[in-house]
Amino acid sequence: MAKESMSQRKTTGRVMHEFAHGELKSGRGGKGGKVKSRRQAIAIALKEAGASKYQSKGENKRNLERTKRKESEGKTYQQEREGRSHVGSRGRRESSRAMGGKNAKTTTRRGRHAAAARKHRNTARKSTSRHSSSHRRKSTSRRRRAA
Repeated sequence: MAKESMSQRKTTGRVMHEFAHGELKSGRGGKGGKVKSRRQAIAIALKEAGASKYQSKGENKRNLERTKRKESEGKTYQQEREGRSHVGSRGRRESSRAMGGKNAKTTTRRGRHAAAARKHRNTARKSTSRHSSSHRRKSTSRRRRAA
């Protein structure tokens, strides 16, 4: 069996993480129940990663593509349980230097979008707090004048 690619290793790692946390299920749609055997978990991991020695190259390629599609749509057991929608930006963390996090020179599209959303959210909060406090001041000064 050839050496696994980086994406295959990540998939294998994710499946083993699911097994360790009791999230891995067997059978179509997970209807077979929780996987309790480590050997079965390894077999599932290799199949999902398209690195099984018991399948042809075409089948392995198809399995890896299916897995990547599942990860991008947020349909892995880990994502469902932890409430995540996608597996990082291309499988890496946005906060790493290479992907445009702290001290990084380049930013990702997703990172720029997230930063813009944060900025917009913060300015919206500040503007509403300013209006409410000035409104309070005006109303109290009007009351004083009337009295």
